Amino acid sequence: MKNRIAQFTLLFFLFSAVSFAQEKAIFQKNGIAINGHDAVAYFTDSKAVEGSESFVFEWMGAKWLFSSSEHLEAFKANPEKYAPQFGGYCAYGVSENHKSPTDPNAWTIVDQKLYLNYSKKVKELWSKDVPTRIQKANEYWPTLNKSN
Repeated sequence: MKNRIAQFTLLFFLFSAVSFAQEKAIFQKNGIAINGHDAVAYFTDSKAVEGSESFVFEWMGAKWLFSSSEHLEAFKANPEKYAPQFGGYCAYGVSENHKSPTDPNAWTIVDQKLYLNYSKKVKELWSKDVPTRIQKANEYWPTLNKSN
């Protein structure tokens, strides 16, 4: 009997660990992150660059496209370094406690982290008080990340 209780307890904890280790939400269209733009290029080229199906990597349930094999390998080595914050959802929207899609051309790098916005106009609003927006978004994201 003790053996069965121990087995049940172990199974319960294993199931719980899998349930709580959910992947974070990644904004994607047709299964592709950042509308097919190269996440590494924001850092290396200081601009939005379209990726290619020739250089693709699946991470966190989405396909990530890159403009070169070097960018693909850099991302593979450290995806958290290059992936946009808040799963690629609009950083301004997350700071307002909701998820919104993003325009790959409306972006900012702050403290070596990539933030995307819904549009260039929303990026202007975001830019008026970036530290407060990041703080609020960081507060809201854990709950938003769990929602569909």
